Amino acid sequence: MFWSESYAGKASAQNCIDSLKKNAPGAATADLTKDEKGSGYRFEIAGSKDGQTFVRFVASNGETMVRTETYKSKSSSKNAIASLQKNGPRAEVVDET
Repeated sequence: MFWSESYAGKASAQNCIDSLKKNAPGAATADLTKDEKGSGYRFEIAGSKDGQTFVRFVASNGETMVRTETYKSKSSSKNAIASLQKNGPRAEVVDET
């Protein structure tokens, strides 16, 4: 559902996971398709060139931490956010290296 950049080391990847688990549950959502603004840790619903939407989780410094695939409906983007907020903190981490 969500994926991140490729990290050079496990520690950086683990920091991203830890930050998501801590900050995503209470993060606000800014719908950029409605010109909403956000600050701090937040989800952003953004529009793609083909009229679909996708979600980014953005750190307080403005850096995108993870994003989703594109969805045909905005409700699917909102469902992705709800799922990460609910399930993320308890999600198992599997090291596939």
